[in-house]
Amino acid sequence: MKKHPRQPRTNQIKRMKKIMFNDKYCLTFAVLAGNKTMTRRVLKVPKTCNGKEVYTFNILTNNAGTQCVDLVDENGGVLDSWKPHYEVGEVVAIAQSYKELYPNADFEMVGNGFMTESAGWNNKMFVRANLMKRHIRITDVKVERLQDISKEDCLKEGIIFIEPLFIGDDAYFYAVKRKVRQMYDNILKFFSSPQRAYADLIDKISGRGTWESNPWVVAYSFELVD
Repeated sequence: MKKHPRQPRTNQIKRMKKIMFNDKYCLTFAVLAGNKTMTRRVLKVPKTCNGKEVYTFNILTNNAGTQCVDLVDENGGVLDSWKPHYEVGEVVAIAQSYKELYPNADFEMVGNGFMTESAGWNNKMFVRANLMKRHIRITDVKVERLQDISKEDCLKEGIIFIEPLFIGDDAYFYAVKRKVRQMYDNILKFFSSPQRAYADLIDKISGRGTWESNPWVVAYSFELVD
């Protein structure tokens, strides 16, 4: 009897996810230009799990190289395991508004309505991942304290370095505009170290006091796919 190939179950097919980067500070543009290859997201550990208080957590690395978190009670028992939103090897869509990607989409449809009338026309929070044109691949996932970021990782986060030749000392900054007439139009202010520049940037993106509170974060490394 001839066997037919087994069809995958619908619930086994992974739906592509999307990821958003801050546009006010040109981070989407930095990713698309290949100048930003890391992003940190605050790790939100639940206070309770399965009816018990989460006392602490342990950081583990699975077979795929992704760091995960075991939620632990006060007696050392594991309540549950948490894994990051994105995993090593996963391809993720870069969120951009439909208006930016499809400026001439007069009669394009999304769901039951016109793309131009959808919430995603101006707001990339509401776009569909399968309609995005650019993607990244996650290459590494690690969990650490925010202030443990290295100089090298700051530069991978999009912090820009200026050679001493220009202003006399090493200086670091982050972009605040995309199109400028000259380089210094693109600078909010200079910083003496990449960590200082990143601390200022993360406070503007995630709220004042984020750097000082030194939360646990998930640090994703990625490469541009297309």
